[in-house]
Amino acid sequence: MKKYTYSFFVLFIFTTTAMAQVAVGGVQSVEGTSTILDFNNTPTNTNGIILSAVSSAPTSFTSSNNGTFLFDRADSKVKMFENNTWVDLTDTGSSTSITVNTSSESSEPQGVIIGSNTSNATGVLVLESSNKALILPRIADPHLNVQKPYPGMICYDTVSKTLAAFDGINWSYWK
Repeated sequence: MKKYTYSFFVLFIFTTTAMAQVAVGGVQSVEGTSTILDFNNTPTNTNGIILSAVSSAPTSFTSSNNGTFLFDRADSKVKMFENNTWVDLTDTGSSTSITVNTSSESSEPQGVIIGSNTSNATGVLVLESSNKALILPRIADPHLNVQKPYPGMICYDTVSKTLAAFDGINWSYWK
């Protein structure tokens, strides 16, 4: 019996890493074959992704980090690293409701990588794929339906069909 359990576990790990797709939040399967990370996208969903809240946006990033999102506590803005520079996605908001993590960071240079064994990018969560993408959590009218949004929350607004980012005060929408 142990032999079969062990074989099933090895097969499960191989299948999971071979597909390199992850479902989060009660999702039983990933939507489509071009998805690397998928969330609970039921019509009543009000949970988005909370970006890392850093004390200030790193200045030593390289092109490997293009596409990085974060909440910069120094100016209370959601930002994206693109073409080797930080682009503001929101106006100045508020970081007063952020609970700062005071625990020691891991000495590991890399966070979790999904889609590859290695990456040149650095981050808490790195999605590394040449043919799969992230599907953001989908929320209808997040400015109306998310009761207590957290600074740095992002999602896809199914009504306006835009990326929605919360800066601690207001929602900003990007087409």
